[in-house]
Amino acid sequence: MSAAEEIIPTVEDGFEAFRAKAHEKLDEALEKLRPLFSQVDKPNLEKISEALQEFKQDFSGALLQEAAHSLHREEAQQGPWPCPQCGKLVGKLRDASREIETKHGRSLLSRPYYYCRHCKHGFSPLDESLGLSQGRKQRDLQQLALKFLARIPFDEAQGLFCESTGVPFSDHCMHKQFSSFADGLGPKEVIPSQEEIERRIDQARTSERRPVLVAATDGAHVPTRPESGSKRSQGEYKEAKGFRIYLNIKDRIVHLASWHQIDGKEEIIRALKLAAQRIPQDRVRIGLIGDGAHWLWETMEHAFPSGRQILDYYHVKEYIHRVAEAQYPYDAKKALHWVESTMARLNFQDGARHVIAGLRRMQPFNEEAKEQIRKTANYLERNKHRIHYRGDRIGGYPIGSGGVESANKFICHTRLKRSGAWWLKQNSNKMLALRCSLVNGTFDQIFSRRANREKAKGEYTNG
Repeated sequence: MSAAEEIIPTVEDGFEAFRAKAHEKLDEALEKLRPLFSQVDKPNLEKISEALQEFKQDFSGALLQEAAHSLHREEAQQGPWPCPQCGKLVGKLRDASREIETKHGRSLLSRPYYYCRHCKHGFSPLDESLGLSQGRKQRDLQQLALKFLARIPFDEAQGLFCESTGVPFSDHCMHKQFSSFADGLGPKEVIPSQEEIERRIDQARTSERRPVLVAATDGAHVPTRPESGSKRSQGEYKEAKGFRIYLNIKDRIVHLASWHQIDGKEEIIRALKLAAQRIPQDRVRIGLIGDGAHWLWETMEHAFPSGRQILDYYHVKEYIHRVAEAQYPYDAKKALHWVESTMARLNFQDGARHVIAGLRRMQPFNEEAKEQIRKTANYLERNKHRIHYRGDRIGGYPIGSGGVESANKFICHTRLKRSGAWWLKQNSNKMLALRCSLVNGTFDQIFSRRANREKAKGEYTNG
C-alpha cells in the first residue's frame, strides 16, 4: 500500500479501540469478584460493598489509563520530539512507566521519556499533555484533600479521605500540600474579582432600587503557640482581624467577600481597600456595621468613606442592660421597664441624645452603677452619629453585626478553636486564607492558576 493510500485512523476508530481495551479491563477486574461467589457462607451486604469498592477502584483506574493512552496517542509515540526548552529534535531515550493516583484509583502510564543532551533537559510529552503533577497523587486528589483538611483536623482528614476515596493520603503529604497551596496566599487572590462581584450583585438584584451592600469588620480570638525554640512555653490567644462584605436582600444575605488574618490594622485596611476597589459602589447603597472599637471604624472609613455608619444594635443593648442590672439590682420589673423604654427611644425615635441626657441625670444606686452609667453615656456620645435605627430599617439596612460574627464563627472558630489546638501564627493565617477562599468561592480558580504556574516552570519533566 502506498503512502497516499495509507488509512488514517479516525476518531471513531480510536473509540472502538478504546472500547475493546475497556472490555478486556472489565473482564480482568471482574475476575477479582470470583471469590465472592465461591464462599460457602454467603457474604452480607457489607462484604459485597467492600468487594465492589475494590473492583471499582481497579476497573476505574485501568479505564483512566486506557483513555489517557487512547486520547493522547501522538504524545505516546516513539518518534523524535522537540525539546520544550531549546526546540531541538530529541530521540526517545527509553520507555518509562509511571504510577499515578487519582480519584479513580491507581493507574500505570507507560510513556516515552526524552533527554536533550544539548540543554540537559529531560521531559515526557505525555506528562505535559495530561497535566500531571510531579508527585504520584494528582491534582484531583490534592484539591479534594485541601477541602477535607480545611474543615477537619489533619489526622481526621487523612482517615476520612482514605475511607471515602479508597486512596491513602498520609498526614505528612497533607501538611505538605496545605503548606504549598496556602503559602503566600493573600487577599488579592482570595477576594473575588470585580467581574465576579458585579455578577453576584446583578444576580441578587430584585428591584430597580440599588441593593444594600454591607461591610462589617470584627476580630476573633484564636489560639496560637510560640515558635519552636521560643522562650515562651505557653500559647496565647491572638486576634484575627477580619471583615465580611455581603448584600442585604430582604430576608437573606448574599455573600461577596471575607478575609481574616492575624495581622495589624494596616494589613486589614489594605485588604478591605482592595475589596472596595472591586465593588461597583455606584450600583449599591453601602452600610458599615461595627461595635465601638475605634480600629473597626478607621478600617472601614478608609475603604468606604461615604458609607452609612451603623453602630451594632446588640452591643448598645448590652450596655443598656448592664446599667439596668447595676442601677436596679433588687427591682427586676423596674429594670425591665427602663430597658424597654430606653431601647424604644433608640429604636423608633432616634433619641440617642435624649438617652445620653437621661443617663447623665440619673442618680446612681452605688459606685458600680455610677461607673456603668458613665461608661454607657460616653459610649453612646462617641457613637451617637451612628445611631439611627429607624431610618436604617426603612432603608433596608441591617442594624446588627450578626453577618460578620457568623463569619468569625464559621471561618475562624469552627476550624481553629478546637479542643487542644494551638497554632503557629503562620499556619493559622494559611488556614484562614484557605477557608476564606472556600467561603468566597475562589478556591477552584486559585488552585487552577497555581497549577498552571507550576506547569509553566517545567514541573512536568520527570522521568
